[in-house]
Amino acid sequence: MALTPGQAVDQVKDMIDVRGSEQSRLELLRLYLRDEQRLTWLPQGTPNEVHRLASMSRVNVLPFIVSASVQALYVDHYRTHDDIEEQPAWDLWRANRMKARQVGVHRSAMSYGAAYTTVLPGDPLPVIRGASPRKMTTLYADGDDWPMWALEKRSTARGEMWRLFDQEAAYWVGVEPGEERPTFIAAEEHGAGVCPVVRYLPTDDLDDPVQGDVEPLLRLQDQINLTTFSLLVAQHYGAHRQRYIIGWLAESEEQALKASAQKLWTFDEDPDQMKIGEFEQTQLDGYIESREASLRHLATISQTPVHELLGQLANLSAEALAAARDSHNRKLEERKTMLGESHEQTLELAGYLAGFDIDPTAWVRWRDMEARSLAQTADALGKLVQMLGVPPEALWERVPGVTQDEVQSWKAMAADGGELGNLAELLQRQMGAGPTF
Repeated sequence: MALTPGQAVDQVKDMIDVRGSEQSRLELLRLYLRDEQRLTWLPQGTPNEVHRLASMSRVNVLPFIVSASVQALYVDHYRTHDDIEEQPAWDLWRANRMKARQVGVHRSAMSYGAAYTTVLPGDPLPVIRGASPRKMTTLYADGDDWPMWALEKRSTARGEMWRLFDQEAAYWVGVEPGEERPTFIAAEEHGAGVCPVVRYLPTDDLDDPVQGDVEPLLRLQDQINLTTFSLLVAQHYGAHRQRYIIGWLAESEEQALKASAQKLWTFDEDPDQMKIGEFEQTQLDGYIESREASLRHLATISQTPVHELLGQLANLSAEALAAARDSHNRKLEERKTMLGESHEQTLELAGYLAGFDIDPTAWVRWRDMEARSLAQTADALGKLVQMLGVPPEALWERVPGVTQDEVQSWKAMAADGGELGNLAELLQRQMGAGPTF
């Protein structure tokens, strides 16, 4: 049964209270991602010049850590295990431009530890949209796949607007400027039978709340910034040799600057009462090595290839490069498992709203983003065809960089008897009486 206007307003107020408990954490993560974190380690009374050095000392690598995962996660198609054709719900994915919008969902999940999609009826097709946890708050019962309640914040010129979801409807509630109690606006039944919000988690933990890629690395990011600040201070004040003169005082700033720039100094004062010398310059090697050590530590904890953070990649064999990326690849497989289930949940609900029969075994396929030699891959795929009798068409999607749309185009050309069809027929003849699958 749908909520009454008064019940909807009361539920929105309760959800706003729940939302307030997590917004401070999410705002802190946003500041770090935008390179706007507060420099809490500067003491009071620090000169403006030092403040400017501190502002320049932010070496923010956290967005790169997020991008290193996001840029390797692209859903390419949706089908069943025993069917090489795409499921009808895949058309809904493309119609909603989710081939591009999935990037925002993945980036939010990596950055904040959660992301959401809403799936609602539309004309002519259901509408799928992503939402950040900074805008969406949900409440789940233990073990439920769907939330009991979900509250989405919308900003308008007239003030804040909220959209509350339950299993029956979506309720629009507004807050006018200067008013404390929200005002009920409208209710729209969605017919999904569940609260039409899907949660995306980058990993799972049965004990503690899930964190994204950023939150565990905040202290390491502070260490890198502090080390860089010390490096800049040492470089600014001590890296260049500074001279001193005892027994002589410049009459003006212009005279002092002139003396500091001259190669040959002459003075009218008694040289017996004057002493000229210079301080030793500060060595910067220790600061640089300390920062590189922190970057290596951060790379290890975040499972990011260290050579990508340090920019050091030379004389690495294919085996060494694969080993360097092994930890990162295992992290990506975990992300694909978690996010893939949520994508499948989104497509199942979209298909249901569109009236499609959804196969429960359907799954999303991730694009292969692993860096491989095209020649080596082609040789390996050719051996699979020749030695095991695998149909060539089944291996086209294994070619690096080939999208599912291109594979479908190739299959269509082969079916029409084009060059690809002739090539497949030639390969089949070359296999002779080999086993087929």
